[in-house]
Amino acid sequence: MLCRHCLAISLVSFLAIPSLLAAQPSSASPAQAPVPLLPAPREAHWETAVDLPARIVVSAPGRSAEDEFAATDLEEAIKQLPPAAAQGTQLPYRVVLSRTDSVEAKALLAREHLAFDPAMESEGYILVLDAHGATIVGETGSGVFYGVQTFKQLLPLAGAPRVIPTGTVRDWPAMAYRGIDDDLSRGPFPTLDFEKHQIRVFASFKINIYSPYFEHTLLYPDHPLPAPPGSALTPADVAQLVAYARQYHVTVLPEQEAFGHLHHVLKYELYQDVAETPEGHVLAPGQQDTLPLIKDWFTQIAQEFPSPFIHIGADETFELGAGRTRDQVQAQGYGPVYVSFLKQIHDALAPLNRRLLFWGDIGDANPDAVPGLPKDMIAIPWLYSPTADFDKGIEPFAKAGMETWVAPGDANWNSVYPEEKNALWNIQGFIREGQKLGSTGALTTVWNDDGEGLFNMDWYGVLFGAVAAWQPGESSIADYQDAYGQVFHGDASGKINAAEKELMAAEEALGNAQTGLTSDTVFWLDPWSAQGQAVAAKLQPYIQDLRTHAEQAIVLIEQARFANPGLREPNALVAMDLGARRLDLIGMEFELAAQIAAGYAQAVAQQHDRTKADSTQHLLEEISSDNGRCQDLRDAFSAIRGEYSQVWLGENRPYWLNNVTVRYDLAIERWQQRGNLLDQGARDWQNGKDLPAPASLGLP
Repeated sequence: MLCRHCLAISLVSFLAIPSLLAAQPSSASPAQAPVPLLPAPREAHWETAVDLPARIVVSAPGRSAEDEFAATDLEEAIKQLPPAAAQGTQLPYRVVLSRTDSVEAKALLAREHLAFDPAMESEGYILVLDAHGATIVGETGSGVFYGVQTFKQLLPLAGAPRVIPTGTVRDWPAMAYRGIDDDLSRGPFPTLDFEKHQIRVFASFKINIYSPYFEHTLLYPDHPLPAPPGSALTPADVAQLVAYARQYHVTVLPEQEAFGHLHHVLKYELYQDVAETPEGHVLAPGQQDTLPLIKDWFTQIAQEFPSPFIHIGADETFELGAGRTRDQVQAQGYGPVYVSFLKQIHDALAPLNRRLLFWGDIGDANPDAVPGLPKDMIAIPWLYSPTADFDKGIEPFAKAGMETWVAPGDANWNSVYPEEKNALWNIQGFIREGQKLGSTGALTTVWNDDGEGLFNMDWYGVLFGAVAAWQPGESSIADYQDAYGQVFHGDASGKINAAEKELMAAEEALGNAQTGLTSDTVFWLDPWSAQGQAVAAKLQPYIQDLRTHAEQAIVLIEQARFANPGLREPNALVAMDLGARRLDLIGMEFELAAQIAAGYAQAVAQQHDRTKADSTQHLLEEISSDNGRCQDLRDAFSAIRGEYSQVWLGENRPYWLNNVTVRYDLAIERWQQRGNLLDQGARDWQNGKDLPAPASLGLP
């Protein structure tokens, strides 16, 4: 039941015509808020705006440790508000955190005619705001905490009127499990401080699962060899992380690959007896030491991580049947052998009393094998196309009576900046269909296949995953795009939202070239190589659009930062700027490389015409000199190398960084050496020699 027959209106209406009421929103879809809210509440009824006093008092009368922590979290947000002058005897604004079983909460809900339905009990909350304060009511600590997160988003931004709306909110999640799967095994490995920062942000968007992905980067004291020194989570790290996350109602759900994706274990001699193929990627079922190794790993995991779930991976086991199990797979088929091994893992880990999650590749590859899986396992189908047949990935498990979570992707892999248009479409569609087919969770994935991924570039996609998993039905991409900059960065100007759209337009221009390559591959490609020349021909018509959109994104980001130095998540803004500059450099390199080649060809053609000596000299200086095109490209790679290192070290441990910066070093060296050769050729020409043939300088 809803208490007030009041209507959702915009903040502009609040400020301009406080008494104006619009049409009441339907409870079937997220209600319009007076300010952007992410996720949007299930039911919200707003009345008017009131001045927010200088003093705000937060209390949790029940003295619950969880609620005390939520109160402290809110107090920290209040401290970030711009200072306000106290006005005489003005009473403070009081925020009370309460549980449904308290006398005060029961009286409030009865007075407001608000019901706390069974669907709300686990994580739902009710928020009541009037002219004097706010009350947040929850059945559980999670519910109270999530009510606090919504209230925090209602606080005024710097430079905005110091007002707060009145009204009521009833809210609860559409999906029980809302998570982020973060790849910690293929390059970047976050510092513990950054993981804690991730958890704080995740929790503020009502994410309750953080799933770090491990192939070889979780340190097992009994199996220490594969863990890279300086880039593995130790038992002490785990203890800190789990305790920290618990305060924020986030479960750390470890994913340790237990079948495929294990090259960095199997490349060692000590593990050759359990490898399907020598130094391969897949564990071999049926080997004497295979299940004991898995049991050792997961026994330690169960001791360190109190999660009710353990993720065993088991995706992309392409080598199964290529080595030790060849005869078995030929006799029984890939699907039955795969399912048999998952059952063996399930049975071996049964004493740990954890629900096992696994990637749902088998549902698409061999749906007929799915009924043989243990019914208490949880399948996670993953599909990353923006227009995929999402039902096809879910239905084999749903028909077999198995619980499913869905795994959309951030589209960050092998890209200089995440391909957010694809990511938003994929997240929207997959979570929508998952909800229709009864999936209980959504696990938005971040992968670092190229070893270059920077999580501070990923917030735009992963937070939409959080929003879509909380909200029922199909979440609006447009609404999210309009709210993101204000909610995440505290930017009311709209410039950060506009910059994200410019980045998407730049990526679309690059995609329109249809090079058949990822943006990361194109970024590192030498434009004068045979492949580079083929790409250049396709890219040329789109370079202007690519560069214009990327550069406009840079301008918007810098304008927003200059106008409001207190914007939140400044490191993410630097990462966003870096992504725009990398996109711009793709266009710049191919554009300038073509100009160099054309200019040099013209210089060679006219080098013996003394009437054009000045023109030839000018052409050569444009190609290589203090401000030549070779130097422009050298300088651009050097500058981005520095910014990239800054962003990396702002979130990650130093391990692996050199594997990326060496590529910048090679690009810097390439254009420096080309400039040197062209300079020498120009000097020789001035001394009466012919210019070197273009081919001798590597020119196309």
